[in-house]
Amino acid sequence: MTLSRLVFRSMRKNLKQYYLYFFALIFSVTLCFSFTTLQYNPSVTEALERSGTANAGFSAASYILYVIITLFVLYASQLFMKRRSKEIGLYQLIGMTKGLVVRLIALENVVLFLFAVCIGMVLGFFSSRLFAMILMKMLDIDMVIHLVFSQEAFKQSVIIFAILLVVIILQLAWMVRRVSLLSLFSATKQADERIKRFSVFQAVMGFLGLLFIAVGYYLSTILFDIKSGFLNNLFLNMILILVSTMLGTFLFFRYSVSLIMNVIRSNKKGHLKVSDVLAVTPIMHRMKGNSKSLTLITLLTGLAVGIMSLSYISFYSSGTNARQASPYDYILLNDKGTEFINQLEQEEIEYEQDSYNISSVMLNIADLVSVQLEEFTLFDGETQTTVIPLSNLQQIEPDVQLAEGEAYLTSYVNVLAEIMPLEADKEITVKAGEIELPLYIKEIREDFMLSEEVALGSPILVVTDSVFEEIQSNNIEETQFTSQIGINLIDERDKELAEELYKNLSDERTIAIGENDTYSFTLESYEELRKRNITALGLTIFVTAFLGLAFLLTTGSILYFKQMAEAEDERESYKILRKIGFSTNDILKGIYAKQAFNFGVPLVIGLLHSYFAVKSGWWLFGTELVAPLVIIMGLYIVMYAVFAILSIQYYKKVVKESL
Repeated sequence: MTLSRLVFRSMRKNLKQYYLYFFALIFSVTLCFSFTTLQYNPSVTEALERSGTANAGFSAASYILYVIITLFVLYASQLFMKRRSKEIGLYQLIGMTKGLVVRLIALENVVLFLFAVCIGMVLGFFSSRLFAMILMKMLDIDMVIHLVFSQEAFKQSVIIFAILLVVIILQLAWMVRRVSLLSLFSATKQADERIKRFSVFQAVMGFLGLLFIAVGYYLSTILFDIKSGFLNNLFLNMILILVSTMLGTFLFFRYSVSLIMNVIRSNKKGHLKVSDVLAVTPIMHRMKGNSKSLTLITLLTGLAVGIMSLSYISFYSSGTNARQASPYDYILLNDKGTEFINQLEQEEIEYEQDSYNISSVMLNIADLVSVQLEEFTLFDGETQTTVIPLSNLQQIEPDVQLAEGEAYLTSYVNVLAEIMPLEADKEITVKAGEIELPLYIKEIREDFMLSEEVALGSPILVVTDSVFEEIQSNNIEETQFTSQIGINLIDERDKELAEELYKNLSDERTIAIGENDTYSFTLESYEELRKRNITALGLTIFVTAFLGLAFLLTTGSILYFKQMAEAEDERESYKILRKIGFSTNDILKGIYAKQAFNFGVPLVIGLLHSYFAVKSGWWLFGTELVAPLVIIMGLYIVMYAVFAILSIQYYKKVVKESL
């Protein structure tokens, strides 16, 4: 029999073993070629250039995707070869040399790779248009995406999988040449750990695993707390949190799980049900072999959910951030560009208008910091602070009132507010020219009224009208901004025309400030700011979402492959249980518990890792936490549930075939 004929006969006989490996290859090629095709699509490149978005993120993401795909394919190959170890041993037992066995398996892999690359590229080519449409939607760009076959994408994908094929063949050659014949016949049992007695050392390590995770979580909650002193060595403390969490995760799966399972089994006092035999005992005995892979899957899940959540927080908060920067649809400063109002009236566009008088004082923010934070204050001395009269605030909040000598501090909702919160009910002194005015800060509010060009990220002081007039009369130096007109459209259908009118008056709205008018700027409308934020973040959220999807599908597939392999290993056990009288439902109860652990525990711990990581500094990325976090976590839970259900269905098939 020729080698080529033997290859095809072997592949035909091993279809049951091959289809998982073949699926893994096709899936990997599809992801890789789809992303690289999208990267080199002229329509996408044109859209990114038009929107001013740099496509450098594509290149960086490509390398990360290559790493994900490489690890996934290598794992699938290793699992596949492990399942065929007995077959390889039989080949040698009947007289085939190791070199001939290597050539046989290598040719099989070449054939598989050729078919997988062809099918995967076809699927990736057509799916790239779908991903391109999603990207354009995120960038808020309306354009037609054309399917274009990229030779560069084809070349990169072929090179990646050619290198991967060579690595797999070398891995195969090493396994066949270095591993003994006896070990090939027992390879499927090497992951098991036969535990006769749980030692004190294992119990201590189990407790340490839980302790390390708890310490990592606690340190993440005080990472940006000034009082903790962590900000002095931020990078070092982030490394400490990362190491503590990673080490704790490994120790948890390696020892803590066995410790918990031992406690459960001890409480049974020898009265074990079939569900205990099929759930508690296999989980405990396989932890030595599974701890590394479960740790990796858990950490990858936490990393993917964390990165996707932070990106989505930025994207989700783009509208809120734009509204904080421009509290009104259109803003006119220092009475510049009032022609815009006249044109709105000429076009019969209905609008609402609020007017603000603006002045400034010198204020020491450190006076409003809590006593515990006084020595850690980030402010040194007095800073110029914008002031408006109470009557201006009452335009948007009619019920607010101030007594003489009282004041509000508002618009202090940003990164500084999280790191160094201010306290109300305090006496402060402000300076206006040559005079000093004592004020009592009644409340710290979150109203946004003035453009970010006026406030410059600092809080705004709201005082009574009489105090404001006194401040204005005593300010010797002229304030850069003296007035603001805020305009909101009543009917959103007028937005397109209003935007055009606003842009056409950009020269009339230009503000020159500084000595000799050294700096000038033109305010953007709320809609322009919102679109700019979406454009800037759209590519980021798309790339992270694509990589997150790759992480999700690869980790879920790895877990699914592992459960399929374990189901085949336990087939004989199911036969024995069925022969001694246990029903399918009795056996499935233990399988349900086992799958709940194998899929649920890595998912739950991974989500906890991501939650504490995101919670520690989410405000650096946006203003919304709950909705983005719930959406991303919900997606991961649903996808993991799908893989768990598929795994249970496979177990059901194995159990039903056991007799």
